[in-house]
Amino acid sequence: MAELRRDPRRDLLAGLTVAIVALPLALGFGVSSGLGAAAGLATAVVAGALAAVFGGSNLQVSGPTGAMTVVLVPIVGRYGPTGVLTVGLMAGVMLVALAAARAGRYMRYVPAPVVEGFTLGIACVIGLQQIPNALGVPKPEGDRVLVVAWRAAEEFATSPNWTAVSLTVAVAAVMLAGARWRPTVPFSILAVIAATITAQVAGLDAAKPIGDLPAGLPAPSLGFFEPGALGTLLAPAAAVAALAALESLLSASVADGMTVGQKHDPDRELFGQGLANIVAPLFGGVPATGAIARTAVNVRTGASSRLAALTHAVVLAAIVFTAAPLVSKIPLAALAGVLLATAIRMVEVGSLRAMVKATRSDALILVLTALATLALDLVYAVVIGLLVAGALALRAVAQQARLDQVPLDEGDHTAEEHALLAEHIVAYRIDGPLFFAAAHRFLLELTDVADVRVVILRMSRVSTMDASGALVLKDAVEKLNRRGILVLASGIRADQRQVLDSVGALELLRHEGREYDTTPEAIQGAREHLEGAGVLPVTSAQPQTGSSSESALR
Repeated sequence: MAELRRDPRRDLLAGLTVAIVALPLALGFGVSSGLGAAAGLATAVVAGALAAVFGGSNLQVSGPTGAMTVVLVPIVGRYGPTGVLTVGLMAGVMLVALAAARAGRYMRYVPAPVVEGFTLGIACVIGLQQIPNALGVPKPEGDRVLVVAWRAAEEFATSPNWTAVSLTVAVAAVMLAGARWRPTVPFSILAVIAATITAQVAGLDAAKPIGDLPAGLPAPSLGFFEPGALGTLLAPAAAVAALAALESLLSASVADGMTVGQKHDPDRELFGQGLANIVAPLFGGVPATGAIARTAVNVRTGASSRLAALTHAVVLAAIVFTAAPLVSKIPLAALAGVLLATAIRMVEVGSLRAMVKATRSDALILVLTALATLALDLVYAVVIGLLVAGALALRAVAQQARLDQVPLDEGDHTAEEHALLAEHIVAYRIDGPLFFAAAHRFLLELTDVADVRVVILRMSRVSTMDASGALVLKDAVEKLNRRGILVLASGIRADQRQVLDSVGALELLRHEGREYDTTPEAIQGAREHLEGAGVLPVTSAQPQTGSSSESALR
């Protein structure tokens, strides 16, 4: 409440501006989802208000989005409108559960190339979804946007509708040019109004309008809910919940980056989005998420509290109750123009170029995520992007691991004694992680050692070790022992003893005093072994550590 009182006038103005921008988007995404413009408006009003009050960001604006529309289209085709409402309700419950499990903090682990590829893929899908309305043809049958867009183009070729194309291009051009000229002016609503007036005055029958809209929100109802369908709808609901969480937290992070002193609570944001998605289906609304485009408008117009997002929902509600007959006359081609322009503006060319130039791995992750978004669906795309990113990251970490042969410390040995030791003893230093992605390379290098009597492993620089690394090390030691080569180890860190002990490697290295704290002690142990074997003459010379630090000796 203290935040609401800081600058209410500015927040009210920001909310009004966002509502003007959100109106055509809510209508367009409602139509694109397959549930109609009324569903889009209901979502913007109900979900927008609840997420504004209960969410974790002061600046987030929620409602129907293009990314969610991409997921909903095949659900509508398979399960119908009632199935989508049930999916939204289930997804809301899942989001609340994620909030209770404090899962919001894991968003920070999504790599930037995955986010950029995801956004690029969404932009392409949104653009392709608008092809039927932009060409003024009935939407063809099909689940894949590429197939639907191609069939729509074929239909247009046989019976062109240049009126629809002209309206679409005009609206998109006004939005794109206006955004460059006056970014703060809501050109989307101005273009839609101009297109609607032109269609009405000129009597353009080819410009099909939205159609009748209810003058208000329907009474809340659970009539769509069928408990017997919960099992079959579980997978789509999980996909919707995953997308809602991802997009909402991403949008909230973008809002934080555009301001100073604002920081969202990811778990509270998940709770707010969950509550919004539980309630919105009761009013016939589609699943909602945080909307990056509307949130960005909210920030740029000076919003500083939740009052702005709440005002946006109230203004849209007023439009629903007072101007439904006027809104129903908006041509579908005009909404297609709004969404095409929105898709184009989603693509940040500079960010894509920077990501592609960064590394080949980043470019590969971006392209694969974008293609998976276009060819499969958004959740699969993110999972594929994360798996590829994880695999490439493991590969990069594994490549940092090294096994280097190092010279023996001379200590107080004479040159002749040192030459004898070097003839029979070889020392290796392991640098970096010894884990499953790099361990087998170490096995090959270690077991390929030339004919010597003793191998000393300097392990103080091993940064991390897992069970696979410990098993491979044990295997290498056993293979060298079978060749009659004694293996000594020095500098094993305390945090690595447990994993070595769990697989039996530590006991193997401890046998007959084969594990030492420092490298000079290991060299002395190797010398004593060679003397006992009659390879070296018995001497009382002892290596001195001098003033060197223990870490250096290891």
